Amino acid sequence: MLLSDKTALITGAAGRLGAQIARTLHQNGANLIIHYRSSESAAQALVAELNLQREDSACALGADLASQQELERLATAACSQFSGLDLLVNNASSFYPTRFGEIDASQWDDLVGSNYRAPLFLSQACYPALRQSRGGIINLVDIYATMPLNRHSVYCSAKAANQMLVRSLALELAPEVRVNGIAPGAILWPDSGDSDDYQQSILEQVPLQRCGTPQVIADTALFLATNDYITGEIIRVDGGRMLR
Repeated sequence: MLLSDKTALITGAAGRLGAQIARTLHQNGANLIIHYRSSESAAQALVAELNLQREDSACALGADLASQQELERLATAACSQFSGLDLLVNNASSFYPTRFGEIDASQWDDLVGSNYRAPLFLSQACYPALRQSRGGIINLVDIYATMPLNRHSVYCSAKAANQMLVRSLALELAPEVRVNGIAPGAILWPDSGDSDDYQQSILEQVPLQRCGTPQVIADTALFLATNDYITGEIIRVDGGRMLR
């Protein structure tokens, strides 16, 4: 139980990668705060699943991270739920194309807000508790923080800012708080669905010639959560795609 008596807050944890990270940290002893925005039923189902395995070890808290008031309320509640906080996983993210010439302010607010602003301000709000526990922050970045994805300029720019946030905060918050990131490659296709031809074109760029699984991301999060001499690192989990 590598994380026994530790507490983690994971944003956007009702499904997909966030839910798998939650399950893996919980299996290793952590108490979990499952954040959701609109997926309350899925979040509560995950909490019930985790509490069935270990009583009173998980709870769900809803918040719109675009609202500074709700974000700060989430941080306060999370840090008091299990009497402290050891790990913040900034996982919540919006992702969709924004064709240049048609980008509007609401898209900018959503993509930059979820991928950069929220991780910054939530980290700041949770910092006192993380400093006290000498804990850590893990941001979900993206391989597209360093390589552009066509028609996704706002998203890629926001993730690039997120990537620099990892490195900047790692320097600023040391030695009490460690800050690291994970940059997934082809792990899960968007909920909106991509054509088989498009998916195949992506996989042809991956030396391992296959998608990763949510578990490989969760295992990386566990590694970063438990290694106390790594900070400022962003681990690519992309099947070697950045080699091409």
